[in-house]
Amino acid sequence: MSDGWLLARILRAPGEAAVLDAAGWTDLIGIARAEQMIGTLAMRLQGVAVPEGVARILADARASAEQGRVAALWEAEAARRALAPLGLPVVLLKGTAFVAGGHAAGQGRSIGDLDILVPRARIDEAEAALLAAGWEWVKSDPYDDAYYRQWMHELPPLIHRDRDRMIDVHHTILPLTARIMPDAAALLADAVPLRAEKKGGLATLSPHDMLVHAAAHLFADGDLAGGMRNLWDVHCLTGEFGVSGLTERAQHHGLWREVSRALRLADALYGGGGNAGPVDRLYLRRLTARDGWGRATRPFVRQAFYVRSHWLRMPPAMLARHLWIKWRKAS
Repeated sequence: MSDGWLLARILRAPGEAAVLDAAGWTDLIGIARAEQMIGTLAMRLQGVAVPEGVARILADARASAEQGRVAALWEAEAARRALAPLGLPVVLLKGTAFVAGGHAAGQGRSIGDLDILVPRARIDEAEAALLAAGWEWVKSDPYDDAYYRQWMHELPPLIHRDRDRMIDVHHTILPLTARIMPDAAALLADAVPLRAEKKGGLATLSPHDMLVHAAAHLFADGDLAGGMRNLWDVHCLTGEFGVSGLTERAQHHGLWREVSRALRLADALYGGGGNAGPVDRLYLRRLTARDGWGRATRPFVRQAFYVRSHWLRMPPAMLARHLWIKWRKAS
């Protein structure tokens, strides 16, 4: 039975797709779609001889990725225009940053919400400007709103009333309840402008900080959902920029353990490396837990990492209170 390793193998060596039979192609496409990597796969397989039906699917995926790229860049420009009067630095994060910066990680990448980073001291100004420009609150529950504002690394999510596009406004890259506190001021100070002007323009994190953010999101905050895509980002970023100086930068943010794990796992999946230890192999079991239909498998492993993600986000007493309140509200 196929799992995520099939997708990793073809992304690593696209020529190996030539040996796939019809069932293999079905599995590969199903897993790629479930991992939101069908556009990435389509870009990697350009120029490779594939069956006619597969070629149509991949052509559609490339067209969809291009449409997503254009939509993401327009949404970033809309946010820039809304925040420009404030003279705020608007730092793009994740997929939008990759496509805006022309990075290899952006080729075919699926992009969902627009994620931006602004200074915490000015986040109220940013909120007011976005609300005035047509964004509205997604979460109307007072508890959720208060929880985001007091403890999270971002405002409650906003959605534009006309374009139906979400924006997440971050002031750092990990929740304030997390055990690790990255240097948000350094993230902003070392951001790379996308245009000549430095005020009221768009920027991305520095290459090292992009890697740090990817590792932080995956291993210090989340339950590894979307991990194959995130580790492809890491693989592409290290291939494009190298790792010289990365150790020092990751240590500065308190995230070297997470970054080093991201490097090992990205190498295991996409570089053919063999440095994964016993704990890394458990992570790989979670990351590749898909069947040929794209359905989630290995439920106990998934549940363990889900519990771990909550444990990392907040101290035990706070976690118990938070889960109790959420359970009461849902019942």
